[in-house]
Amino acid sequence: MAVLGQLRQIVVARARNRCEYCGLAQDGQEAAFHVDHIVPATAGGQTEAENLALACVSCSLRKGARQAGHDPDTGSEARLFNPRRDAWGHHLRWEGVAIVGLTPTGRATVSMLKLNRPIMLAIREEEFSRGRYPASP
Repeated sequence: MAVLGQLRQIVVARARNRCEYCGLAQDGQEAAFHVDHIVPATAGGQTEAENLALACVSCSLRKGARQAGHDPDTGSEARLFNPRRDAWGHHLRWEGVAIVGLTPTGRATVSMLKLNRPIMLAIREEEFSRGRYPASP
């Protein structure tokens, strides 16, 4: 479902024009970032600011309608990072240009969204060289 107008502007401004999962800046990207439902509409999530997050295309497509993922350390299912409810730095941290999960939620999010794929690390290296990374969402 497309989110348009003033609601999209609120989400973009709150996110400081960055993906709320991986921190990538929308400036300089070819594709417009998505305004995603944190709790998907199919699971009863509402189209309101508190249930919306700005996500780069990669994070948006990988998250899809998922709310949980596999924690590779414990083998258990864990909920995914929720930008409205969770503090990024509590669940995730930077190690150079890599994003490391600190909690089951963080590890499941890194794994599910494939935040450290080689192409993402290369993009972050380039962004770092331009002074745009790291930036916690």
